[in-house]
Amino acid sequence: MEKKTTIKFLILICLLITAGFLSLFFGGSETINFHELSLNNFIFWQIRFPKTITAIIAGCTLSAAGLILQIIFRNPLAGPYVLGISSGASLMVAISILAGSSLHLLSDFFIGKTIIVLSAITGSLLVTALILAISKKVNSNIVLLLIGLMISQICGAIQTALEYFSDANSLKSFVVWGMGSLSNTTNFDLLIYFPIALIFLIAIIFFVKPLNALLLGENYSQNIGINFKSSRFYLILISSVLTGLTTAFCGPIAFIGIAVPILSRMIFKNSKQHLHIISCLLLGSIILLLSDTLANSVIKNISLPINMLTTFIGAPLVIYLMFKNKSW
Repeated sequence: MEKKTTIKFLILICLLITAGFLSLFFGGSETINFHELSLNNFIFWQIRFPKTITAIIAGCTLSAAGLILQIIFRNPLAGPYVLGISSGASLMVAISILAGSSLHLLSDFFIGKTIIVLSAITGSLLVTALILAISKKVNSNIVLLLIGLMISQICGAIQTALEYFSDANSLKSFVVWGMGSLSNTTNFDLLIYFPIALIFLIAIIFFVKPLNALLLGENYSQNIGINFKSSRFYLILISSVLTGLTTAFCGPIAFIGIAVPILSRMIFKNSKQHLHIISCLLLGSIILLLSDTLANSVIKNISLPINMLTTFIGAPLVIYLMFKNKSW
């Protein structure tokens, strides 16, 4: 590894530690004094700690999923939600919230949360299964991308119809979920969220060679012995599970999956995907930690929706990066 690359990674690690510290001690309505940590034991371990770990996991999963999809489609605007995975999750959550409110199932916090998480995962997996089935029949990445966008539009249309006919309480519950939140995850949730996310993030390591090949196109992949369809199948599956899992626990979080891989390429100007995988994990975690800290500290006693902050940060960042490096 080059000296400059090593220095850049060390800087990112320092930024991650700093962002994690800020999230733990300043990412809330009250600042926790390090010397009085024992007096704030419950707030620190039961609220701040799971929120901080959730931000790191979500940043890793969304940025890694975005990197995979941008390589597969060779398009810097491809993100975790481009194939309709998030739309499928949102649609199933809309259905569950509407039905759950009618049957009064969401009145219990644990049952209501379980229903929402299971619904999001189910919706993600259903759309993923459809996309994977289509990917076996379609050779063109552009066609597959367009089909994913159409599936997303169909899910969105059905969701809009459900929102239109839902009652005020159901609509409010769904809108709050749709804003995204890192604060709803408990330490018990992390026992499920973390191991599954870790398994699929580790799985990406075994596809570093196919990722490097896919970036150069289908013909090159086949010439060096990479099974294009098979590699694309498993990589889409990994990115979809990572996206669906995070959407289930945190709600939809915008722009992390699009902005972070582009930013990684601007910082590390090379085509070695193992470096970009690591940098995306670090950058995604840093940006989401800082976004959450800002969301909880900009206005006193008010927690802003995380989706609002990531959009305000991500959208201008993507525009700036695209103008700065038009050739990408």
